[in-house]
Amino acid sequence: MIDAFQMRGGLSRTLEALDSQRHVIGALILRELQTRYGRDNIGYLWMLVEPLTLATAVAALHFGNPGSTHGNDIRIIPFTLTGYCTFMIFRSIVSRSEATLESNKQLLFHRMVTIFDMLVARAVLEMLSTVGAFVFLMLLANLAGVADAPARPLRLMAGIVLLTWFSFALSMAIATGVYFSKATAKLVHPATYIAMPISGAFFILAWIPQPYRSWLGWSPMNQIFEMIHSGVFESYDSPYFNPIYIIGWCMALTTAGLLLLRVLRRHVHLS
Repeated sequence: MIDAFQMRGGLSRTLEALDSQRHVIGALILRELQTRYGRDNIGYLWMLVEPLTLATAVAALHFGNPGSTHGNDIRIIPFTLTGYCTFMIFRSIVSRSEATLESNKQLLFHRMVTIFDMLVARAVLEMLSTVGAFVFLMLLANLAGVADAPARPLRLMAGIVLLTWFSFALSMAIATGVYFSKATAKLVHPATYIAMPISGAFFILAWIPQPYRSWLGWSPMNQIFEMIHSGVFESYDSPYFNPIYIIGWCMALTTAGLLLLRVLRRHVHLS
């Protein structure tokens, strides 16, 4: 009986702690919105306009040949929008992580706020803004007759969530590395640009000859984009991704990131 009461009490405290952290992360997201976009001009709509503008510019490059395909229903405009918008999730989360601690350091005076919460808030905000732009653009493309609705929406959503998780796990390591070495910050942006052409955002592994396909297939990021592309296009049911493999990478990187944040917090001095 005592054990049952203890378990119930422990579960209750855990749920209360999770609820508190939910409110903390929600408040950090609102603060980030206010700090980044403010209330001037169009205010929070910049959250959608920024990724919307970039993705539209890329899609416009191919608008002269909207009906071209890479095979069956893989048309160039939805393929480009899918690759670029989802890659922006990775790029935004990773590139913004380097300034997370510096711009929010004063919040650590509040006992309930952690560096982990700051990074989670930024990751969620980047995912929501970019997905919002992606949905809007795909809807316009669908109305214009140059794109179809995603064939496997649940797989597409799962791929986006895994990409966000993967990017967030990397962001913890980057935030720690930047704090201890300013040289790390100078490498982040070039690394994201180098990652773009090999990430799988703008190709599918079925197009790549061996042995390069096998080499790229080991990359969890390539597998995530295979999952995303097969979620959008009905004709491409990719055999080149394994959700268990991707989740394993995400869990390993998250564990390493949490350990690094624990080390980082010990060296952050508030003044």
